[in-house]
Amino acid sequence: MIRLGIPSKGRLMEKTFDWFGARGLTLSRTGSDREYAGAVAGAEIALVLLSAGEVPRELAAGRIHLGVTGSDLVREKMVGWADRVEPLATMGFGHADLILAVPKVWVDCDTPDDLDAVAAQFRATHGHRLRIATKYHRLVREYLTEHGVADYALVDSQGATEGTVLNGTAEAIADITSTGETLRANHLKVLDGGPIHASQATLFRSRVADWSEAERSELDRLRPILAQG
Repeated sequence: MIRLGIPSKGRLMEKTFDWFGARGLTLSRTGSDREYAGAVAGAEIALVLLSAGEVPRELAAGRIHLGVTGSDLVREKMVGWADRVEPLATMGFGHADLILAVPKVWVDCDTPDDLDAVAAQFRATHGHRLRIATKYHRLVREYLTEHGVADYALVDSQGATEGTVLNGTAEAIADITSTGETLRANHLKVLDGGPIHASQATLFRSRVADWSEAERSELDRLRPILAQG
């Protein structure tokens, strides 16, 4: 059977259940709330409940055939992601933007081009590179390279990233935001030019999983159903 990995709890799981349900596939948990087991009615699919961060790993390893996770996690966690997975459908929920933000008091820094000049001046003044706190190292590095920003250092931050500037452990941040309220509360502004990546929950197919003829046939049957708006 096709193995489908989905988030194991919270709103992402509920929204995923609703999304498949609207397409005639009923997903449900089996057993107690502490058991990570589930079932699918309406297709030859075995449900695998995982954390959102585990789904990209299992897709990349080929241990699941399909997976629901944020597009940001796939692009961040998978080297050469397009060779390892195929996006089958964007799901219309879990929206969040990966943005680059600096202190509001930096009145002369509104774009990535401005940041390049600020970073160079910062290093000349302070003797070390401008620090950007983030957990999205690959995506941020690619974005900054594309915009010609060189004089910076990425500082790993796995939580409360918006507070790193106030705490003095970074000068700027790159993080996921949906409303921007936490940024404003910490006196930060988003640089113009659009997000580093606009993420949302996406259904991916693993290109490296072992697909039997029966599993391929079932996916072919499901593709038009899953593609419904």
